[in-house]
Amino acid sequence: MFVHRIESPGVAHWSYYVEDGGEAVVIDPRLDVGAYVDLARERGARIVAVVETHRNEDYVVGSAELGARTGADVRHADGFLDYRYGTAIEDGDTVLFGSATLEALHTPGHTPGHMCYLVRNGGMPWMLFSGDLLFAGDTGRVDLGPPDSAEEFATAMYRSLHERVLPLGDHVVLWPAHGAGSACGSSIAGRPYTTIGMERALNPLLGLDERSFVRSTVDRSEAIGRPAYFALMEKLNLDGHRFDERRALPVLDPQGLETLMDEGGVVVDTRSAECYLAAHVPGSVALPHAMLGAWAGWLVDPETPLALVSDDPMRDATMLARIGFDDVRGVLAGGMERWETSGRAIGSVHVLDTPGACRRLDAHAILRVLDVRSTSEVEELGITGARNIPLPELPSRLDELADEDPIVIFCGSGRRSTIAASLLERHGRRTEVVLGGTRGWSSARCPLHEVSPA
Repeated sequence: MFVHRIESPGVAHWSYYVEDGGEAVVIDPRLDVGAYVDLARERGARIVAVVETHRNEDYVVGSAELGARTGADVRHADGFLDYRYGTAIEDGDTVLFGSATLEALHTPGHTPGHMCYLVRNGGMPWMLFSGDLLFAGDTGRVDLGPPDSAEEFATAMYRSLHERVLPLGDHVVLWPAHGAGSACGSSIAGRPYTTIGMERALNPLLGLDERSFVRSTVDRSEAIGRPAYFALMEKLNLDGHRFDERRALPVLDPQGLETLMDEGGVVVDTRSAECYLAAHVPGSVALPHAMLGAWAGWLVDPETPLALVSDDPMRDATMLARIGFDDVRGVLAGGMERWETSGRAIGSVHVLDTPGACRRLDAHAILRVLDVRSTSEVEELGITGARNIPLPELPSRLDELADEDPIVIFCGSGRRSTIAASLLERHGRRTEVVLGGTRGWSSARCPLHEVSPA
């Protein structure tokens, strides 16, 4: 048997290509399905089935597209929902490929119809594709159902884990649907491979009694936050969204870019933070490629037409499509050089290193620090006197920042600060960005302070 994990950066999504005897099954495919088609072609195999562990909220699933391209049978979980593609899979159903079998295990918790998929070897449990039920070091979130359902979902998850998954045996290899950085878990570990035994030993949630597990899982889930684009994902993942990553992206000249902005579109600059800070299209939103999948869904309306300033536009357009942002009208032809030579205004943001920021703060009391790190980061290591507005909350809390205050924006490295600066510029605010984070911070007026856990 051949198992290959395909990782989707940005959303930390892990999907799987599983092959035996020249036939393959794909589990939880992403929207741009070329990777699976190409892999099957290279290996001389045929994709015969596509299965889903649950209706996803954080990315667009590619089951309908992959089924259309390959003729594979598509089976989805959460069969009580109104899917427009595929057929529902039920507890105990099997999917045959080569001489192997995938067995569906109903494991409610993350969603009511969540399925894990078990592969046996000689009748013994061998591998489990655990979806969003169990991750390395964490379990899935339980707050994405109807209002006030989180405790019910967490209780179901506890019982799924202890009655259906853990009894399979410590030797069973686990293949979860997400790695560290996903919005579907609060503290997924960086272990790329794991087993039931490793999780029993290392995952702190598996040692809790039911009551403690429910309380902890609900609290951890709700602390993650729920970006607005999740609602769009839920709709697209019932409709069977289609996308062809092979399409060409139109190019826009500076006038075309201005026209799109005048008509309410948004320009997304996916270049590095340093490039954006030095020179950018005024009014554009900075979302460096490495942060595009993680932050676009929090900060940009998915119904808004987009254009890109990008060093690799198709890569970025595909990344956006994975989270439902597929109304990308084009890319600035010639990049910033074309914009600059057209004679148009150029935006820039003043940059401070951490020692420079500290010197400025100690010399000018009026300077205000806006810390856009998460609340948990600030609780571990904060800046005395700084205003903390976590980046996801910034668009709705701009009115808390007095117009006359000079703003120095701070985060862990300067990347989130750059995004925040671009959002503030769109509202007419001038800012300065600190690159370098906490390392080197030594302000006497605004010292760092550690908060020890109780």
